[in-house]
Amino acid sequence: MDNDLRELYQQVILDHNKDPKNFGKLEKCNHDSEGYNPLCGDRIHVYLQVEDGVIKDIRFEGSGCAISKASASMMTTLLKGKTLEEAEKLFAEFQQMITSDLSKPVDLSKMGKLAVLAGVREFPSRIKCAGLPWHTVKAALEDKDRVVSTE
Repeated sequence: MDNDLRELYQQVILDHNKDPKNFGKLEKCNHDSEGYNPLCGDRIHVYLQVEDGVIKDIRFEGSGCAISKASASMMTTLLKGKTLEEAEKLFAEFQQMITSDLSKPVDLSKMGKLAVLAGVREFPSRIKCAGLPWHTVKAALEDKDRVVSTE
């Protein structure tokens, strides 16, 4: 990762950690799930209001590292207003990006703001931190009645 992208990665993580978007419980939700990363202690609860196949509202609560919170903040911002199919596609693209080889360039045009989270590839132990909110929202949409774990 070049220095400019590394600096952007750090700044975006810090900004979303300090002032997370869509943070707090969504009282009128019809899908929700909890996620837990036992290695670092990240905990997240994702709430969604889905109507006619569209994510009308999405919020999250929890505690954890800056990467986990920033990923959840960015995820909720991007998924609001998306169809379930669009959310599923974004989940797959995000997972592919954060788990791909470091030598593989990130398609900035395809990933948009999420591209800054490609930086976790340099820190393999942090991949699970970035992925936890996404796995949790996927479980919520699939109405999985279990706590999602990264292990």
